[in-house]
Amino acid sequence: MVTTMVYGRIERDARGALSVTARNLAAARHALYWWVLLSGFAEPLLYLLSIGVGVGRLIGDVPLADGRMVTYAQFVAPAMLAASGMNGALAETVMNFYGKLKFMKLYDATLATPVTPMQLSGGELLWAMIRGGFYCAAFLTVMVALGLTAPLWALAAFPAAMLVGFAFGGLGMALSTLLRSWQDFDYVNVAQFGLFLFSGTFAPPSGYPLVARVLVEATPLYHGVALVRGLCTGSPQWGLVWHAVYLAALAAGGLWLASRRLGKLLLT
Repeated sequence: MVTTMVYGRIERDARGALSVTARNLAAARHALYWWVLLSGFAEPLLYLLSIGVGVGRLIGDVPLADGRMVTYAQFVAPAMLAASGMNGALAETVMNFYGKLKFMKLYDATLATPVTPMQLSGGELLWAMIRGGFYCAAFLTVMVALGLTAPLWALAAFPAAMLVGFAFGGLGMALSTLLRSWQDFDYVNVAQFGLFLFSGTFAPPSGYPLVARVLVEATPLYHGVALVRGLCTGSPQWGLVWHAVYLAALAAGGLWLASRRLGKLLLT
């Protein structure tokens, strides 16, 4: 009896979340949305070609965590992949989520149906992962075409990159419920760009001073970069499990906080 009730609850939650995702998919039929989607993929690709390939010719080889030497393009490309997952997830769960919450009043109507705040958050997070998954798949295709990773390692890195998007999607939704106005997006953009620059993206954290290194290694994108880089370069180690656990915990925490805040803002 208890098992039946648990499975019934899981099924109801899944249906509610998928209904939210289906609504977003129907709304994304307009051509303008897909141009916006493509623009989010272009930024990390341009960084890869300009810095990873262009500047990389001046830098030469760099060491990985296991001591192996790789080209600078091979070092930077996995970081750009992780950044793609972050950018795609945050684009959906910060600006778009905030607009639906504060201006479109979409969630007021949604929560008037049997959909719960947790189902709503889960459906929006699933949609963010679909967008992040598009970025990651396209970027991995480019990496394989340029010889920056092997096809099998690219397949292994794809779920890791999706986990990065999952983590930042949960974090982005939680942040969106705390934003006071559009001006607060400036703080989000600065923090996002800071993570992009200083998360082991362009240089190994071991080259930073001790205090800066500790701060870098505490950031979520650092864990995403380390996880994806370890797989893309064929360097699986037990330490990658810690990075995955960190990202999964961040995603779960963000999802929980977002659902609680939505319930407080719209149901009380």
